Amino acid sequence: MPKNKKRNTPHRGGSGGGGGSEAVAATAAAAAGGQHRNVQPFSDEDASIETMSHCSGYSDPSSFAEDGPEVLDEEGTQEDLEYKLKGYIDLMMDKSAKTRQAALEGVKNAVSSKMLYEFILERRMTLTDSIERCLKKGKSDEQRAAAALACVLCVQLGPGIESEEIFKTLGPILKKIISDGTASIQARQTCATCFGVCCFIATDDITELYSTLEFLESIFTKSYLKEKGTNGICSSPNTVFHISALLTWTLLLTICPLSEVKKKLEMHLHKLPSLLSCDDVNMRIAAGESLALLFELARGMDSDFFYEDMDSLTQMLRALATDGNKHRAKVDKRKQRSVFRDVLRAVEERDFPTETVKFGPERMYIDCWVKKHTYDTFKEVLGSGMQYHLQSNEFLRNVFELGPPVMLDAATLKTMKISRFERHLYNSAAFKARTKARSKCRDKRADVGEFF
Repeated sequence: MPKNKKRNTPHRGGSGGGGGSEAVAATAAAAAGGQHRNVQPFSDEDASIETMSHCSGYSDPSSFAEDGPEVLDEEGTQEDLEYKLKGYIDLMMDKSAKTRQAALEGVKNAVSSKMLYEFILERRMTLTDSIERCLKKGKSDEQRAAAALACVLCVQLGPGIESEEIFKTLGPILKKIISDGTASIQARQTCATCFGVCCFIATDDITELYSTLEFLESIFTKSYLKEKGTNGICSSPNTVFHISALLTWTLLLTICPLSEVKKKLEMHLHKLPSLLSCDDVNMRIAAGESLALLFELARGMDSDFFYEDMDSLTQMLRALATDGNKHRAKVDKRKQRSVFRDVLRAVEERDFPTETVKFGPERMYIDCWVKKHTYDTFKEVLGSGMQYHLQSNEFLRNVFELGPPVMLDAATLKTMKISRFERHLYNSAAFKARTKARSKCRDKRADVGEFF
């Protein structure tokens, strides 16, 4: 930090507790740079985040996710981004929980929307130590932000010793939070997803993979027990946590040896249908998609695979695909019917409706449940940065068999970009068109009512 900045910062004698944070905030101000201003020490929870909000370069961590990779070309250089990230990394050790959480989210959003392999590689120990501290000392929101960042770091680094070290360091802590009944459900849910995805990427030890599978099983199978003596399964505050464990377990099952897959099929294929009667729509959908994937794996091993309770299962799936229960929300029913039509086709007809994902000049065809589930998982982790990573991240391109990244020149990239203003105009036109269509539909209904 420049000496003149430090000298001009007001000093409050007697207490050295805010000095480190004060220096970081002054560094952030210099990085956002511009003009000198007095920086107040971080004396309470709000002071640090308030100071950050005055620094233009640090004000909104979510700006990385909104702007995506265009930020570097339109608003700065790689050096500017790295300088900004260094400030965030410093703030991850701040005394204020709000500041740490904002810094974690800022780094996560940047890493989600841009390939920064070398930058992360050089600082992986610092990042890992900061994440470890936030997981151990932080509360719910901070733990969620720390776990999400750990997950994205492993996606950036890909399989190898670096991500394996991150998983070995943070895995036991994540596991402890997941098992802690006093921790918030949201934190346990995020940590369960992170734990499974990091294992998917980093572990090269088959016993570690099996251990993670069994650990996740011990979570979502608790929903099985509620079926006994009842006509259905009632949701509970833990349901969202169980859903995350089930979906992550299903992801890990896709990379298991066939012998282990067969073993898990025998254990769970006749129990999973019980979750279809849960009164939580997201649990029903998660169970349905998991069943479709398990059937796909089973038929991949044996084309003549036979399921004893096929009639009762298809009857249940068909009921969910045509559900008209008035006690359920319209949005939930529409979402459920759409998913279970595909699940029913997969179970009955061995069919999958192919989806196309476009990113840059390329496109990817999702033509099976394994691919769909893997894509959905990483899209949840990376958010709006998924398309960028499909273009540039070698690990993800290997997972989806896309080959080496396609190299594009600057002129081609420029022609492919849509400015923020153009996006706004496009969205406004689409909104007006939808509004006009709805108005016409209402007018028709009104005319019919008057006729009768």
